[in-house]
Amino acid sequence: MARRYDTNDATDRVTGLREAASAVRRGELVVLPTDTVYGIGADAFSKEAVGDLLEAKGRGRAMPTPVLIGSPNTLHGLVTDFSEQAWELVDAFWPGALTLVARHQPSLTWDLGETRGTVAVRMPLHPVAIELLTEVGPMAVSSANLSGHPAPEDCDAAQDMLGDAVSVYLDGGPTPGIVPSSIVDVTRDVPLLLREGALSAEELRKVVPDLEVAN
Repeated sequence: MARRYDTNDATDRVTGLREAASAVRRGELVVLPTDTVYGIGADAFSKEAVGDLLEAKGRGRAMPTPVLIGSPNTLHGLVTDFSEQAWELVDAFWPGALTLVARHQPSLTWDLGETRGTVAVRMPLHPVAIELLTEVGPMAVSSANLSGHPAPEDCDAAQDMLGDAVSVYLDGGPTPGIVPSSIVDVTRDVPLLLREGALSAEELRKVVPDLEVAN
């Protein structure tokens, strides 16, 4: 039976975050608010939990799950060949709606799907998400919807779609909007904007002037 907690209530927030952290450590799924839409998350280093996440969404391995982190310092243990330009983007836009595709450390034993040695990583600008991520470490997080359905802007919509596949729902109220994060590939010599979302190419070029845009 799924449990739901109102993170706008001080007591419920403490209990909910504790229960969500315990669920993640047990390899279970949680739903959490972010600065874009609600996400469904699991321990990034549990192959079984990530598999359950993909199954709950009805999503295949061909679309790997992004990873959310609670601090830029976490990047040091996750990625390699991270350029100066990539760090400049982190300094300028994290926490926030910027996802960076980087090469992950070859020693990592996670299985996020067919990543081809890369990981899409982001630090969200949401206090509940950051608090949970700080407690449990990197989480595989995807939008909390069934594949092919709209990404949820509130907890009700997420729970209607995912039901008891999720152990804990953290209800933070409506999210700011459905505009997704912008995605920049920093595995190349010149960063490439793969998806323009909350951040425009013009905003990103204020930090990385030679940014290219995918066709």
